[in-house]
Amino acid sequence: MSWIDWLIVIVPVIFVLWMGFYSRRYIRDVSDYLSAGRLCGRYVISVADIANGISIVGIVAYVEVHYKTGFALALWGNFLMPISMILGLTGYCTYRFRETRAMSLGQFLEMRYSRKFRIFAAALRSLSEILANMIMPAIAARFFIYFLGLPHHVDICGFRIETFMLLMMIVLILAVSIICMGGTLALVITDTIQGFFCYPLMVLFIIFILWKFSWTKEIIPVMADRAPGESFLNPYDVSKLRDFNMFSVAIGLVGMFLHRASWIGAGNSSAAKSPHEQKMAGLLGTWRNSFGSLFCILISVSILALLNHQNFADQAKTIRTDISNKIAQELIPDAAVRARISEKVTSIPAQRHRIGIDAPLSDKKNLDTTYLDAVHGVLKENKVENANAVYQQFRTLYHQLKLAFSMRSLLPAGLLGLFCLLLVLAMISTDDTRIYSAALTIAQDVILPLKKKPFTPKEHVWMIRFVSIGVGVFFFFGSLFMSQLDYINLFVTIVTMMWMGGCGPVMIFGLYSRFGNTIGAWTSLLSGMFLALFSIVLQRNWANFFYPFLEKQGWVDTVGNILASLSAPLAPWVVWEMNPVKCPINSYEFYFITIMITLVLYCVVSWATFKEPFNLDRMLHRGVWNVDGEKKAVVQWSWRTLWLKLIGITPEYTRGDKAIAWGFFTYTFVYRFIFTVMLVIIWNLFSPWKNHWWGTYFFYTALVVPGIVAFFSCFWFGIGGAVDLVRLFRDLKLRVANPLDDGRVDGHVSLADKEKMEKIENAGK
Repeated sequence: MSWIDWLIVIVPVIFVLWMGFYSRRYIRDVSDYLSAGRLCGRYVISVADIANGISIVGIVAYVEVHYKTGFALALWGNFLMPISMILGLTGYCTYRFRETRAMSLGQFLEMRYSRKFRIFAAALRSLSEILANMIMPAIAARFFIYFLGLPHHVDICGFRIETFMLLMMIVLILAVSIICMGGTLALVITDTIQGFFCYPLMVLFIIFILWKFSWTKEIIPVMADRAPGESFLNPYDVSKLRDFNMFSVAIGLVGMFLHRASWIGAGNSSAAKSPHEQKMAGLLGTWRNSFGSLFCILISVSILALLNHQNFADQAKTIRTDISNKIAQELIPDAAVRARISEKVTSIPAQRHRIGIDAPLSDKKNLDTTYLDAVHGVLKENKVENANAVYQQFRTLYHQLKLAFSMRSLLPAGLLGLFCLLLVLAMISTDDTRIYSAALTIAQDVILPLKKKPFTPKEHVWMIRFVSIGVGVFFFFGSLFMSQLDYINLFVTIVTMMWMGGCGPVMIFGLYSRFGNTIGAWTSLLSGMFLALFSIVLQRNWANFFYPFLEKQGWVDTVGNILASLSAPLAPWVVWEMNPVKCPINSYEFYFITIMITLVLYCVVSWATFKEPFNLDRMLHRGVWNVDGEKKAVVQWSWRTLWLKLIGITPEYTRGDKAIAWGFFTYTFVYRFIFTVMLVIIWNLFSPWKNHWWGTYFFYTALVVPGIVAFFSCFWFGIGGAVDLVRLFRDLKLRVANPLDDGRVDGHVSLADKEKMEKIENAGK
C-alpha cells in the first residue's frame, strides 16, 4: 500500500484507541466496568454491534459458504424470518435475562440453579468459547499478510521473527488494551465509533463492486453455470449440495429457539437502561443487519465472478497460483516438495471456462479442483507424512485466502487502504468483544464465586483485567499452534458444541420454566460435553488415524455401508459417505444429534427429580419483587391482546416504539415473507422460473431493497447513535455507585438486591 493508504488506516485507529482511553474517567465501580452502568440507549448498543457484525472471520466464513453453495438456499432460509421476527418483537430470552439484572450468564445460573453449577458451566463455556474464537487472530493475521503482500519473516534488531506471529501480537495487544482501559464501557464507546466509520465505508465498497461487475452479463451466468442438483440460483435444484444445505437450514430453525440465550451474558447484554431498551436494541439490530448482509453478499458474488468468469481468466489464474504457492511456503517444510507444487500449479494454463458450452461446474469438478488435485497428487507422490491430513489443511487455507487475494487484485490504491481500514476496525471490535466475553465468564463466574473474601471494587476491576490479558495470551498460543481442518462455520460449530450441545435447555427452561432443576441442568450439560468431545476427536483425527485404522482392519466398506444405511432416511440432505480425507458425519449433523439428546435428558431428569416449583417472579423482579420500580410489560392474555402480544407491543411502548415495531413487522413479515417467499413459491408451483428469473429475483430482494433500507438506516442509526452516546456520557456523570452490584449472589438473589428482597419477604409474613 502507499503512504496515503497507511495514513487512512492509522489515523482512525488512533482515534478509536483514544476514545477507549477517555472512557477510563467514568469507571467508578464494578457496574460501570462490567455493564456500562446499565445506562446505554438502544442506538448505542445497535451501532456498537455493527462493527461486531462485520468481522474478518465472519466475511471469510461467508465467502467460504457462498462460494460453495451460492444463494439458492436463501429462499428456504427466509422461512425463518417470521419466527425471527416474533422472537425479536417479543424479546424472547433477552427481555427476561435483563429482568434478572444479572451481570453475567453465570450469575443467572447461580440464581436459577446453584453455585457449583455456575462455576462448572462458566468454565465449560469459557473453554468452548476460547477454543472456537482463538482462530480469529490467526485468520486475521494470515489475511493481512496476503492482502498486503507482507513477507513471511521480518528482521528486528538482528532477530528473525515470523510476520504471522508479529501481526497476531499486534492484533491481540490492541484488543486487550481497549478491554483494560474501560471494560464494557470502553467496548461500547469504541465499537460505536467504529460503527460510525464502518457504515460509509461499506457503502463505498458496495458502489465499487456494482460498478466493477455486471450482474446480468457476469454474475448471473457464473451462478447459473452449475451441475444439476447443485444450483446456485434455483432453490428447487439443490438436492446434491453438501455441508451447507437444507439440513443446515432446519438446524438453524431449531437453534433459533433452543440457543437464543446460550451466548447471552455480560457486556451489551446487560448494559441497557431497562429490559425494554434491551429489547428495542435487539429489534433495531435486525434493521442494522441488512447492511452487513448486503456487504457480504456483494463481496461473495464479486469473488465468484472474478474466479470463474472467462472475462477474468488471466486474473483468476494469477490468484490461484499465488494462493497455492503461498500456502505451500507456509505449510510444507520440505523445499523440494514446495518446488514441485509450484511447478505443477504454475504449469496449469488459464482456464477459460465457456459458460453454456463447457460442462457446468460442480462441487467435485470446478476451476479450483485442478489446483487442489495437483497439490494432493504431489503430496502423495512424494510420500509426505500424513498426506491426507496435510492436504485437508491446505484445502482449508486455500478457501480462506480467496478473500485476501481477490480483494487485493480488485482494489486500486486508495480503496485498498479504505478496505484495510474497514477490516482493521472490524477485527479490533470482534477480537476485543470475544476476548472480553471469555474473560468475564472466567472472572465473574469462576473466580468470583470461589473467592471467600470479596474483592474491593478496585481489586475486582484489576482481576478482570489480568484475566483478559491471560485470555489474550491463550488466544495467541492457540492461534499459533492450532490447525483448523474444516470450513470456519463447521469448525466453530463442532468446537462450541462442548457448551452448545447441552446449554440450550438449561438456559431456555431456566428463564421460562418452574420445573427445571439443577439435576436436569447437570445432566444436560455433561452429556452435551462428552458427546461433543467424542465428535471433535473423531473429526480431527479422521484422516490421520481413524480412516487408516479402518483401512488396516479391512472395515472401510463395512462401516461405510452402516453409515449409508443410517443416513438413508434423510437422503439427499444427509448422506454419510466414506471418505479418506473428511469425516462422513459433518459438524452440523453431530450438533443436531447432540442437542436432541440433551433436550430430552433435561426434561426427563428434571421431571423425575422435581420437588417444588422455582420462584420465577423473584428472579425476574416481577410483582412485589420489583425492587427498583422498573416499568414492566404486563399484558393480560385475551383474543383481543393476542395479536399485540405476537407483535410484541406492550404498555411500555411509546408511539415511536410502536412505529418501529409495526415497520419491522411490515418489512419482515408482509414484504420479505409473504411477497418474496410465499407468493414466489405459489407462482413456481404452476410456472417454474428459469435461472435468469431467479437471478433477477435475488438482485432485487438481496441487493436493491436491502440497499434502500440500509441507505436510510445509515442516517437513522448515525443520528440516533450520536445522540445516545452524548446521553451516555451525561448519565455516567450523574450515576450513583453501588459497591454491592458486582455479580455476587446469595440465596438465589443478587447481593445488590438482597436487602430489598428480605424487606419484601419480611413484610409479607
